[in-house]
Amino acid sequence: MSLYRQTVVIYRAPYRLDRYGNATTERDWTRATATTVRSVAVQPDSTAEADGDRPAVTTGWRLITRRGVDLDLIPGDRVLSAGRLLETDGEVARWWESAGRIHHAEARLVVVAG
Repeated sequence: MSLYRQTVVIYRAPYRLDRYGNATTERDWTRATATTVRSVAVQPDSTAEADGDRPAVTTGWRLITRRGVDLDLIPGDRVLSAGRLLETDGEVARWWESAGRIHHAEARLVVVAG
């Protein structure tokens, strides 16, 4: 049985513009593009709970490509996996082979509930 049997959808939204036409740091998710990526693995990574005025649970996931496959994923993108909408957590990690070819890529994803 192959580990890389999952399909995900990557959503990338452009930055909103201010009234002067300058890009802001806020994404416009109503204009997001969707890219389907097949043959990846998405596995549980970590979970953290926060107590206080607003309890929250942060659940981490790790997206892994098969050997020889890179991934067009950047910080700020969202990933739909098994019905869960996840946020990209930092840069995509890439492992390289000696000839400068990609071995595989891994991305941390998170979802916060609460």
